[in-house]
Amino acid sequence: MSFGAGEKGLLWRDGEEAIDVSGLGDVFAQPTLNPLLAAGRAAWEEAIAAARGHDGPRIPLADAPPRLPFEVADYVDFYSSLEHATNLGRMFRPDQEPLLPNWRWLPVGYHGRAGSVVVSGTDVVRPQGQMKAPGEDAPTFGPSRRLDFELELGFVVGVGSQLGETVPVGNFAEHVFGVVLVNDWSARDIQAWEYVPLGPNLGKSFQTSISAWVTPLGLLEKARVEAPPQDPPPLGHLADGRDWALDVALEVELNGETISRGNARTLYWTMPQQLAHATSNGARLRTGDLMASGTISGAEPGSEGSMIELYRGERFLEDGDEVVLSGRAANGVELGEARGRAAPARA
Repeated sequence: MSFGAGEKGLLWRDGEEAIDVSGLGDVFAQPTLNPLLAAGRAAWEEAIAAARGHDGPRIPLADAPPRLPFEVADYVDFYSSLEHATNLGRMFRPDQEPLLPNWRWLPVGYHGRAGSVVVSGTDVVRPQGQMKAPGEDAPTFGPSRRLDFELELGFVVGVGSQLGETVPVGNFAEHVFGVVLVNDWSARDIQAWEYVPLGPNLGKSFQTSISAWVTPLGLLEKARVEAPPQDPPPLGHLADGRDWALDVALEVELNGETISRGNARTLYWTMPQQLAHATSNGARLRTGDLMASGTISGAEPGSEGSMIELYRGERFLEDGDEVVLSGRAANGVELGEARGRAAPARA
C-alpha cells in the first residue's frame, strides 16, 4: 500500500494492482505527490483513509508505467550502516581502525544531485571519469570498470522548514511523509580517485534510482522496532529516535538471482537522527527532499548491500546486468522495487 503517480493523477498501490485515486480531490489530481507532501500530517492521514476506501478504476501494475512519484528538491545520502562502514574501512584501510573518528558521533553524509534521481526501470548509463589504479603513474579517463549498486532506504520530506530552523529528533513524523527504496549507483574507481579530501562527487552523481511508490510512515507503525545500541551515547541534539528502526526485509537480485538478503532494522543511525543532523546547522528542508540511509549491510555473510562487499572487489556490474532491489515490512506492507539495467557508456 503506497502512493505513486499516474497519467491522470495519483495512484494507490494495492497488491499487484494500482487504483486510480485522481477523482478524490484536487490534491489527488496532480502529476506528482508534491502537493500532498506539502499538506501536512493530518492531510496525509486523511489521504490514506480515503485511498484505502476508494473503489476507483483498477490497473494491473504491469499496465501502469513507473513514473517519478515526486519532484526531488534536494538529495542527501548518509553512511548509516555500521556493518557497511566497517567492511569498507577494513578494505580501504587494512592497517588502521575501520571507522574514522567521527563516524560514531554523527551520521556522515554527502549532498548529491537531485536532477540525477530517476524512477525504477531507468537504465543506468555507465559513467565516464578519471581513474587511477595504485600502480599507475597518472590518471586516465574512460568508462568506469567498477560500477556498483547500493541497497538503501530513503525518506521523503513533506513539510519543509525555515532557513536557520532546526528540526529536533522528536519532530520527525511532522515533516516526513514516507519512504522509498533507493539504489545509489556508484562508480568505485572514479570515486576512489576523487573522494579525498571532499568526498564523493562524479563517482556518485551520475544516477540514483528510487521506487515508483512512496510508502507512508503511517502504514509502517507496526514495523517500528528499537535500533541497535549506540556507543558512545550521541550528543544531545541526536539523542532519542531509537524507536524508529524499521523492520523491513530487503533483497537484491542480480539477473534474476537473489544475491543479498538484509534488513533495514540494523542501521546504526535512524531516520530521525539523520533528519536532525541534516538540519542541525539550520539548513532548510523543502517539500520533496530525499534523504537516503546509505548502503545497508548486515553482519551475516550474504547480507551485504553492495558488490564491492559481496565479491571483495573482484566482480562488478557488466553491461546488460539488471539489479532489482525489493523490500517488505514486517507488517506485510510491500515497498515495491527499484530496478535498473547497466547500459554501455555513451560515446
